[in-house]
Amino acid sequence: MAIGAQPGDVLRMVVGGGMKLAGLGVVIGIIAALALASLVASMLFGVTPFDPASYAVTAAILLAVAALACYVPARRAMAVDPLVALGQE
Repeated sequence: MAIGAQPGDVLRMVVGGGMKLAGLGVVIGIIAALALASLVASMLFGVTPFDPASYAVTAAILLAVAALACYVPARRAMAVDPLVALGQE
């Protein structure tokens, strides 16, 4: 914001960067879960190892938590006065 960014730009940058990483993590996690599903099949009760609903709900919850985890610090960053932030460095 000290070099002209608007608060919305800061929010978009922080949340967007975090969500890209979270999305990549979800994709890698789903691939790993599908690859290892046969190993844990005996421990699952009531669902199959390849249940798409379980994968979708888990991914949605993880992405929602990641969005919240990105949004809170982004809101704090938008509220900081740029002169105060620069004085801290």
